[in-house]
Amino acid sequence: MPIYALNDDIAFPHPSLASADGLLAVGGDLKLERLLLAYENGIFPWFNEEDPPLWWSPPQRAVLFPEETRISKSMMQELRKPGYEVKFNTDFNSVIKHCQQSRIDAEGTWITQEFIDVYTQLHEMGIAHSVETYYEGELVGGLYGLTFGDVFCGESMFSLRSNASKIALIRLSERLIEKEFQVIDCQITNPHLVSMGAREITREDFLTILHDSSKNKKENLF
Repeated sequence: MPIYALNDDIAFPHPSLASADGLLAVGGDLKLERLLLAYENGIFPWFNEEDPPLWWSPPQRAVLFPEETRISKSMMQELRKPGYEVKFNTDFNSVIKHCQQSRIDAEGTWITQEFIDVYTQLHEMGIAHSVETYYEGELVGGLYGLTFGDVFCGESMFSLRSNASKIALIRLSERLIEKEFQVIDCQITNPHLVSMGAREITREDFLTILHDSSKNKKENLF
C-alpha cells in the first residue's frame, strides 16, 4: 500500500488504505479541524518529535470494553488503601505535561508544545478530558483522552507512584459504565493494557462502533 502525503487540505484517505502496520499518511499539521476529522474516522497521530506527523489506523485495534476491565486481587487491595482520590478534569495541563515527560524519559515523544496547545483547546471545548489520581493530596498518576459520542479515545497515561495510572483507568471505566459508553479506544495493545482486560478487534469493527457512536452524544461526562 502507498503511504499518502497530506497537504494543506483537511482530508484523509480511507483508513482501509493504511499499510500492513497501520501507517496511513504522513505530513499535514495538527490543526484542530484535522485532528477532529482524524479521530472521527479512527485515525490518530503518533510520531517522534523530530519527524513530520504520522497518521495511523492499525488493522487490529486495541480496545477496552469498560465492563471487561480486569481488577486483580492486588489492585483491589491497592484501591482500598487510604489516601487515594481520583478526580476528573481538575488539572488537564499537569496530566498532559506529565505524559509528555514520561514519554521523553522513555523513548521520545509526539506530545510537542503544539500538540499540548491543540489538545488544551479540545479540553476547553469539552472534548478532551483528564483523569487524575492523587495520593495524600499529591498528583501521582493519570491519563487523558477524547470523547466522541459514546467512545472514549485514550491518548496517554503516566504514573509517579506504582499502579497510579491503573487506578485512574479503573475509575474511568466505572464512570463510563455509569454513562453507558461502549468502549475505550486504546489504539495499540501492550502488556499493561492487556493485564487490565484490553483486547484487539478488527479495524472494520472499531469503525462501526465509532460511526454508530456519533448518534449517541453524551453530555456532562464528568
